Amino acid sequence: MIQKKVCMLGMLSAALYCGTLSAQQHKVEMIPFGNMDQWIDRQIKESGIIGGDTKNVYAIGPTATIHENKAYKNMGGSPWATSNVMAKVAGITKTNTSVFPEQRGDGFCARMDTRMESVKVFGIVDITVLAAGSIFLGEVHEPIKGTKNPQKMLNSGIPFTKKPIAIQFDYKVQMSDREKRIRATGFSRITDVEGKDFPEVNLFLQKRWEDEKGNIYAKRVGTMVVRYYSTSDWRNNATYSIMYGDITGDPAYKAHMMRLQVQERYAVNSKGESVPVKEVAWGTEDDEPTHLLLQFTSSHGGAYIGSPGNSFWVDNVKLVY
Repeated sequence: MIQKKVCMLGMLSAALYCGTLSAQQHKVEMIPFGNMDQWIDRQIKESGIIGGDTKNVYAIGPTATIHENKAYKNMGGSPWATSNVMAKVAGITKTNTSVFPEQRGDGFCARMDTRMESVKVFGIVDITVLAAGSIFLGEVHEPIKGTKNPQKMLNSGIPFTKKPIAIQFDYKVQMSDREKRIRATGFSRITDVEGKDFPEVNLFLQKRWEDEKGNIYAKRVGTMVVRYYSTSDWRNNATYSIMYGDITGDPAYKAHMMRLQVQERYAVNSKGESVPVKEVAWGTEDDEPTHLLLQFTSSHGGAYIGSPGNSFWVDNVKLVY
């Protein structure tokens, strides 16, 4: 039985159920490549007009080095995608790397940084964006061709029909000292956004279906969202319960983080089109999911919003049954 204890994560933290596991009573399964020990090093040469440097663009998957400027597809059965991408804007090849492998013990962990990324070529392109580090289950549609509607560039979630009771992982947090966040989309002016920036983990189990027009709908079957409000050293085997069914009456329910359609996500339909997933209802505790969405991110506010200096480390991502 998961032993629940209240973890006070900073002054703003509400009660989150964390604890230790009894191995005799629960089955713990590592998500494929969830030990973060294997990485692909994509060595991509940027366009000469912006310097022509070769950049390391990391992906989570079977250890390999790729020397070609080619669009990335998940390799070796890895279900993970990252915010590291190759972009081609106005014919210019540019990369973003905000997720890195970092040595931890005898292996590696994933480090996610929130940082500013810019490309400036007089008379052609002048873009500065805020890039949060993020790893998630799904795929990215490369090459990225612009900054509009970034969620459409992602295929969020993987097919999944199990019903785990919890998620477990190791983590470390470094918080920026900024009191306000930054919004930098690349084309509008850079502005401040009220509120501090928090690393976040979100897990959603959905029961999806598609209509004859190719629209994708979903019921929310399972929910777990946690934010971190203070700097902390490594905490191992942090365990968070997954809530099932309509949780709006649960004391742990936080609408601003857990409501239906809390963030627009996209998926590829049977016609090969990237379409929004319309989360239309709460499922029941008896519903069987079709997809698992899981994201770790150094900034909680969505695309192009965050505080440079936030860093979030994650390792050994497992599901508990």
